[in-house]
Amino acid sequence: MEDGREANLRLLAPVAVGTFAILFLIVVLSSGALVGGGSVESSSESGDRSSERSSRGERRGRLRGRATYRVKAGDTLGSIASRNDTTIERIEELNPELDPQTLTAGQKIKLRE
Repeated sequence: MEDGREANLRLLAPVAVGTFAILFLIVVLSSGALVGGGSVESSSESGDRSSERSSRGERRGRLRGRATYRVKAGDTLGSIASRNDTTIERIEELNPELDPQTLTAGQKIKLRE
């Protein structure tokens, strides 16, 4: 009788590992954690996402006229300039004390006069 149970357990282990691997892949793929940030989505989800993008674009448009900007972690002068319709040179001109290599989160910089 013990031999039958051992044989069943030996078959059960690889099946359990395979099931776990499949479930893990399903969770990873559905969470959008793919390299490059790509994901599989249905047509209704893509419509929702496009409306989110357009509202973000409208919000960015409203913010482009602001005179100052508070630096966020990971910002560069190039990214700040492109998001705020200005140039790196203009930011440097308005902020002569600014060192582009030492931008810190929370630092406030002028974008317009």
